[in-house]
Amino acid sequence: MTTELLDPAAAATGTLFRFATAGSVDDGKSTLVGRLLHDSKAILADQLESVARTSADRGFGGEAGGLDLALLTDGLRAEREQGITIDVAYRYFATDRRTFILADCPGHVQYTRNTVTGASTADAVVVLVDARKGVLEQTRRHLSVVALLRVPHVVVAVNKIDLTGYSEEVFARIEADVRRVAAELGLHDAVSIPVSALVGDNVVERSAHTPWYTGPTLLELLETLPNTDDEPDGGAAFRFPVQLVLRPQGALAPGLDAEAFRDYRAYAGQVVAGTVRVGDAVTVLTPGQEPRTTTVTGIDAAGLDLDEAWAPQSVALRLADEFDVARGDLIGAAGTLPAPTAALSASLCWLAPRPLRPGAKVLVKHGTATVRALVTAVEGRLDLDTFEVGPAGELELNDIGRAALRLAAPLPLEPYAAQRRTGAFLVIDPQDGNTLAAGMITAGTEAGANP
Repeated sequence: MTTELLDPAAAATGTLFRFATAGSVDDGKSTLVGRLLHDSKAILADQLESVARTSADRGFGGEAGGLDLALLTDGLRAEREQGITIDVAYRYFATDRRTFILADCPGHVQYTRNTVTGASTADAVVVLVDARKGVLEQTRRHLSVVALLRVPHVVVAVNKIDLTGYSEEVFARIEADVRRVAAELGLHDAVSIPVSALVGDNVVERSAHTPWYTGPTLLELLETLPNTDDEPDGGAAFRFPVQLVLRPQGALAPGLDAEAFRDYRAYAGQVVAGTVRVGDAVTVLTPGQEPRTTTVTGIDAAGLDLDEAWAPQSVALRLADEFDVARGDLIGAAGTLPAPTAALSASLCWLAPRPLRPGAKVLVKHGTATVRALVTAVEGRLDLDTFEVGPAGELELNDIGRAALRLAAPLPLEPYAAQRRTGAFLVIDPQDGNTLAAGMITAGTEAGANP
């Protein structure tokens, strides 16, 4: 079995890469994360001593000097007592080639919402499969979530390969199953790697036990996968949801004359797509108002004047005209913003215990704008066995399906397939503020489109 290692030049030294882990219960996600941290020497001495003491108290007899590596990520008391992962555990570590933010997600079905959270901002998702069990329903659910969220890279770690006697045939069978499921979901670049998180095979170091596998280790692959945030985004149109209006406060800033200080007005937020430069023509969209066009006269960041900014930088924009701009407005490249609409058709990952039914009144949070909405129809539910969307009158906890909503105020909606950041939204309970669903805007309202 071979896997092509991507060109190391694709990943610049020191760049930030976000990835998440997912998989079924007891597939070894937390142990794999612990192995990555341990073998890449990203563990502080006092933390390692604490884990060693807890491991000894439990009589843990595994590898890595008798350490229960799952303790490095299962930080909640309930997680340690039950031996399961409940919440998303974020860890930061670095190698000579790249800096990582890692999200260790739960495997239990009832914590699928946490997996959606961890994967929503990831550049890659590592889905674990127990070599003894193969592809399970939860594996299919996680791959469906990854496909729905359009995570750029998918890696399948076939874990516990040591418990199969490092069988090439077992790995080949699972790899073929993964390839088939991935193809059905439109995941054309999924990479499979045989690993043993407990022993360390092919996680950081190449294993002598798998001479039939000549591809990269997991860490080697993560170090070299392309990251869309590494360079300015020249393909996507500029999008900038306004978070805050900045006006002068406090004492006069050094180097700024009184008149400039008095007249200063800027709009703070994060560039979620594309690139903006001083002198660019932009359009400001306010819900319920006509679009207004102006010019960018300045870009500020941490006291510096910038000539340009790109996703995902957080900056403040100065505009030539004194428009009434507020939080929830969207600034975008002139001539590229979609016409606001109050009709929303979307794919949903339903995350609440009570089901979603037509007629439900909710809030929709799109970018920095939050508007009231009415669920007008539940259009279908994804069958995890066939990956077909079948009829459904409601969506239940952890269902993936389609729904139509009517917004109280029109918003500039774009398909999630075209832009992950501007095509995503949250469905929120107006009573208690809890998140009910993660939504992905579909391309129009065509009947029969798949999530």
